[in-house]
Amino acid sequence: QVQLVESGGGSVQSGGSLRLSCAASGFIHSWYCMSWFRQAPGKEREGVASIDGDGTTSYANSVKGRFTISRDNPKNTLYLQMNSLKPEDTAMYYCAAGPCSGLDAWGQGTLVTVSS
Repeated sequence: QVQLVESGGGSVQSGGSLRLSCAASGFIHSWYCMSWFRQAPGKEREGVASIDGDGTTSYANSVKGRFTISRDNPKNTLYLQMNSLKPEDTAMYYCAAGPCSGLDAWGQGTLVTVSS
């Protein structure tokens, strides 16, 4: 069974940067999709970025050009580099992994707070 643990969240000022990590234990297929989601207080969870087994990435329009998703398969680790952070990026960030048709492993989340 795959377990995911996020880290790297924290409090930053607007314009700052953070790098989130998601360490996976258990077996992660190299072809698995891995994604970042976020949920702000009072809002629905939204997809932020994803990367498939071939390294193809996709991003929400709100983060394009500012966030970069990457994965290190030998280390079973997913990353999210977040630059030019805005107050509206404040949320709990979750990583997920699994078949691209249905991610089935989720982490507990790491909190990102961006102050203006």
